[in-house]
Amino acid sequence: MAAAAGLRAFRAKVPDWLRHGRCVPLAAGFCSGGPAGAGQPEPGSRLTSSRQRDGIRNIVLSNPKRRNALSLAMLKSLQRDILHEAESTDLKVIIISAEGPVFSSGHDLKELTDEQGPEYHTEVFQTCSEVMMLIQNHPVPVIAMVNGLATAAGCQLVASCDIAVASDKSSFATPGVNIGLFCSTPGVALGRAVPRKVALEMLFTGEPISAQEALLHGMLSRVVPEEQLEEETMRIARKIASLSRPVVSLGKAAFYKQVHQDLRTAYHLASQTMVDNVALQDGQEGIKAFIQKRKPVWSH
Repeated sequence: MAAAAGLRAFRAKVPDWLRHGRCVPLAAGFCSGGPAGAGQPEPGSRLTSSRQRDGIRNIVLSNPKRRNALSLAMLKSLQRDILHEAESTDLKVIIISAEGPVFSSGHDLKELTDEQGPEYHTEVFQTCSEVMMLIQNHPVPVIAMVNGLATAAGCQLVASCDIAVASDKSSFATPGVNIGLFCSTPGVALGRAVPRKVALEMLFTGEPISAQEALLHGMLSRVVPEEQLEEETMRIARKIASLSRPVVSLGKAAFYKQVHQDLRTAYHLASQTMVDNVALQDGQEGIKAFIQKRKPVWSH
């Protein structure tokens, strides 16, 4: 009873931009079902690390010994790092990367045995889905910086990001079918990032695709040599960070709102967004700066 009341109180504080269906973050420490300690980090350990400078937040998956598996604890740690001061005007863009040769191997299969039970399994997949939706609903762009293998929910994480930059040594797969666990939730993000027949071949066979194939099919924004990966990702991040946060946030929300609508509805929504954009302080500042042939001075 107390836990339920605490979760309701937490959700009451969720900002408006997160109120999209079931995309509501879980409070840290809430864990229904499962044995004590399942999915939890070792005392004193940190499954993700985060630092922020000049408007750019770098979040790193930091459990290379476990191939950066998206355990429940890892997902909650990632969720907290994404949500931290999300409404601060000092935050302009987020980069998600990983330590080690594997970006992420997907869910921790030790958490998915029948020992944990369906309630625990439900929390794992619900939390994972919430993290993926959080990326799309977040007010700032989220960039995946991939250097290595991304499989199953790890591939889902890359496909869910707004922009994805990868090294030419990276590869991507949804191999769950090979172990009797079809990648149904990764298929949601994958099917929205690549053509249907490409997604289904990956899902039905479990075979990996190269970074160049992922670029060709639209999962990635850019592929660069490994030694240029950080430089290229930071170049994109710095460009976004130099722009108006209110304008970028408005544009991101509008893009995802219209993209799956019919053409008439999409244009109606986008036209209203343009009107709203013109009314923004930074909208007027940018227009006047262009006319006056000077650099704009953004509010944030």
